[in-house]
Amino acid sequence: MDDASPAATTAPADTQAIGEVSALSQDELNVLTDKLVDALKTVFDPEIPVDIYELGLIYKVDVSDDKDVAIDMTLTAPGCPVAGEMPDWVRDAVLTIPDIRSCTVALVFDPPWDPSRMSDEAKLQLNMF
Repeated sequence: MDDASPAATTAPADTQAIGEVSALSQDELNVLTDKLVDALKTVFDPEIPVDIYELGLIYKVDVSDDKDVAIDMTLTAPGCPVAGEMPDWVRDAVLTIPDIRSCTVALVFDPPWDPSRMSDEAKLQLNMF
């Protein structure tokens, strides 16, 4: 959701990155963005007591005009024991949002995750200041 992220890319023609021009009004996008962030913050890395959004594991979120959501995310380590399950957790969390038609989640490892991607809130929770 951070367009400054090195992994942020241009959305395909049939989808729009949150905040780009779309058939959805800016107010709709703002409300949807808040709901998406809230949903993503319900998913936690089981080995770290911080949600995946604050950990910086979400690299890209695209929303189509029909409210199909496509997410690129990573893991803190490629060998994460829940690598096969976490994308399903993310998808299930997003699908709790009313009016979201579908959600696909892709695991990506480029660029690799590192602690610099964590929010200040996550660093504070993990006493990393």
